[in-house]
Amino acid sequence: MSIDHRTVDHSWLADLRASLSADFATQTARLRELTEINADTGDPGEAHNRAELLVATRRTIEQITSALHRIAEGTYGVCQRCDRNIPVERLEVLPHARFCVPCQERVNG
Repeated sequence: MSIDHRTVDHSWLADLRASLSADFATQTARLRELTEINADTGDPGEAHNRAELLVATRRTIEQITSALHRIAEGTYGVCQRCDRNIPVERLEVLPHARFCVPCQERVNG
């Protein structure tokens, strides 16, 4: 089953938007906490872990923001490479998916 924007279940899309917005708030709070940590313990491993968490959190925020933008534009669920609908099952597992599976495999190369 793929998203057909003419018949999309608008309550599902509204629930998804609300869930993504909640995730955005959670990730933003996490980013704030990570950037406010100034304690230098002298442990390079800890500094590296904090830096990796910052990168991952920023990437997650970008993915959520992009998905919310696509919902607002009416392009959510459409592969950004081949313009085919992304199966709902994929979007339920990976709500920020930009590509269908075949195109994602090509992108990952």
